[in-house]
Formats: sequence, structure tokens, C-alpha cells
Amino acid sequence: MGDIQRLTIDGKSYVLLSEDDYEDLVDGLRAEAAMAGVRAGEETWPMELVEAKSNGENPVRLYRTYRKMTITELADAAGISQPYLSEIEAGRKTGSVDVLRRICKVLRIDLEDLFVNMKDD
Repeated sequence: MGDIQRLTIDGKSYVLLSEDDYEDLVDGLRAEAAMAGVRAGEETWPMELVEAKSNGENPVRLYRTYRKMTITELADAAGISQPYLSEIEAGRKTGSVDVLRRICKVLRIDLEDLFVNMKDD
């Protein structure tokens, strides 16, 4: 960490640090928050799944295969037809919000997990 300057402006104390140091600090806080989640039992995803998802592979198919389910098992559990699920996985249909929620419930994922690059901030 570089030089840190302490300033007082209008009676309030401030700290001035470089942008790189600030980004390192934020990255460390985010990493610690993620590790706290892991320690609390939150599920993490293998890098192969994350990379495949970011490379545009269908997330429903990725999570289904990660959960070791057949397309028929997922369709039955979600209460939809196997051909309809096949169309969703092939990208020919998007699926209604209700259907996607049912799929997510079976796969034990959040609806947001079906989308790439969703950020909290």
C-alpha cells in the first residue's frame, strides 16, 4: 500500500489514498465477504461452470448437468414437457418467468443465476 494522507476539512477527518490502493482495499473487502459466505455454507460454483456460462453456454443446461440431472428428470420435476425444456436449453424459447422459477427451484439456484454479468452494485 502506498502513501496514505490524513486530512482534516471543516473539522472532519478524511483519508486520501491512491486509486490503486482504494481498489485493492475494495477487492479485499469483497473477497472477505465471499469467504464469509463460503464459511457460512453458501454454495460455490466450479470455475469450468462459471467460464462456460460467461462464454455463452446455456445456463439451464450447465446447472442441470452440474446437478447430474437428465433433461427428462428436470422437466418432470419442474412440471414442464421435455421438448419445451429442450427448446429453452437450445435458446429457441426463453421460458416464462414462472417456468424459469420452477426450473431454478429444482436446480437449487437463484433466478439471477440464469443471467450473465448481473452485479449487486
